[in-house]
Amino acid sequence: MSEGQYTRQVTTIASIDAVGFSRLMGIDDEFAVAAFEERRSIIAESCDAAGGRTFGAAGDSIMAEFGTPIDALRAAFDFQQRIVDLNGRVPGDRRMPFRVGINTGNVIVRGASLYGDDVNIAARIQELAPTDGLAISETTWNHVRDKVAASFTDLGERQLKNIALPVRIFVANRGDGERAEAVPRRATDPAAPPAVAVLPFQNEAGAQEFDYVADGVAEDIIQGLCSTRWLPVIARESSFQFRDKALGPRMTGSALGARYLVDGRLARGSGYFDLVITLTDAANERLVWSRGFRRPLDEVSLVNDEIGGQIVSMLEKEVERVEQARTFQVPWESLETWQLVRRARWHMQRRTREDTMLALDCLEEARRKAPNASAVLNELAWWYFWRGWLQAGAGDDLDRVTDFSRKSLLMDSQDARPHAHLGAVAIMRGQPKAAIEHLHEALQINPSFAFAHSAMGSAHLLLGDAATAIPMFRTARRLSPFDIYGFHNLGELAAACCFDRRWDDAIAAAEASLDLSPRYFYARFLKIGALARSDRMEEARREKALFHAYHPDFSLERVAWIPFAEKSATAFLIDGFNLADQDGGAIEFGPA
Repeated sequence: MSEGQYTRQVTTIASIDAVGFSRLMGIDDEFAVAAFEERRSIIAESCDAAGGRTFGAAGDSIMAEFGTPIDALRAAFDFQQRIVDLNGRVPGDRRMPFRVGINTGNVIVRGASLYGDDVNIAARIQELAPTDGLAISETTWNHVRDKVAASFTDLGERQLKNIALPVRIFVANRGDGERAEAVPRRATDPAAPPAVAVLPFQNEAGAQEFDYVADGVAEDIIQGLCSTRWLPVIARESSFQFRDKALGPRMTGSALGARYLVDGRLARGSGYFDLVITLTDAANERLVWSRGFRRPLDEVSLVNDEIGGQIVSMLEKEVERVEQARTFQVPWESLETWQLVRRARWHMQRRTREDTMLALDCLEEARRKAPNASAVLNELAWWYFWRGWLQAGAGDDLDRVTDFSRKSLLMDSQDARPHAHLGAVAIMRGQPKAAIEHLHEALQINPSFAFAHSAMGSAHLLLGDAATAIPMFRTARRLSPFDIYGFHNLGELAAACCFDRRWDDAIAAAEASLDLSPRYFYARFLKIGALARSDRMEEARREKALFHAYHPDFSLERVAWIPFAEKSATAFLIDGFNLADQDGGAIEFGPA
């Protein structure tokens, strides 16, 4: 190509940046350079394997070009996962994550370099991506949304520096399914009390073990705020998805459906810790309140009382409707026990078989140290309930849930969790009326308890009252929009919509459930029936073929086990599933 000549083409650009490179250079410049080069090689390998190429490396940034948006997204997911695994093998202060921005558009090609606004847009989008995360433009999203295993959170239009027109941006998250949907920004009801979300606190103490301490303080504040009955609180399963602060308060609050954000930083000195807490109005990014706390190291688990009380006091000045409520009166636990519980929660969030067993090890050790601590008993109850649910109530796991929950109530009768666990056990045992009594108690204590709302919906659904159940499932989703267990709530919502003959809503709920857990058999089972009953037979048959590929050993006994009060409900769901049978005949009941 001669001087002055260029061509134009449509391509997909990935802007890739090392997070914290300058900080690492200040700690150990030789280590920082070696770590960057190792990760750059991983990035180049993933891009090459996807048919892309890297170009224009400058400092701690890399650019890559791809022929299709799908290739770019898959490459980014691949090298980010490999880098996450690599970072997991080094101390916390030596980790080097990478964030990515992807845009598809028209570029100028000159030699090996690319130029134009669409290249600059990719770089600006990358600045808004979470740490270890990926942000894409709307043009890229339009190409990949139905073709890759991912979910997307819509951040809305953003005015980017030196870019004339606003750009709609999505945060992409890896999934296991066959389709991807956008999670819309969540509008809040102006007539309802404003919701608050507690974000994960930043560990500035340096030591990796303080990650659990930082998360634990934030979790205790959530638990205390939940006891303030007039104040909606976003569940930690959702708010803790926003560890990276690059999105800013307005976008984070919009995604979570929260007006107020509580954030914090934890640092450690010789024999003491420093904790700085902030309360921000996400709507206008106004700092409402900030306070620093210095306490001895062995009092870290007590500080939530003082912090939570001041947060509630500030929020009471922001709204008219105030109710006196019990808050932050949880029994004291030793620091060691407190940390074991928080570490167990961290492992449970990962949802792998190995992590689940590590969580149990932590909880058993905590119980040996503090056999009467309500927090330990509640976490053990949840652990055994989760395993009992996976095994459809087989074995004695549900008995253990009952024992731990009842003992927890003896320690603290005003804790919502054991009431909810007892209600969930009653549901599993086909006792929905008893479940409603327990769940009513749980919601009286903590109206923001998403799990209790969902379980209450399930109880009403088992009794044949789908119309009452539907808003309960939707409330649970509003209170915890990014819950890692949300696939189950959405599956229940799909079932309720099926019984209410709202086929389009049932299909949408089932698809949302499958986006979170593509192998969740019940959601796809319900989707097939809803498609068939709405005369979308070709789609239903395609889904059924996929269903049998995922679940070759499926038996209708798995659905017949669901303890509906009226067996006609089970028959109704099975009839819908059988309508889509590719051979035209019904599937008979077989061995479980």
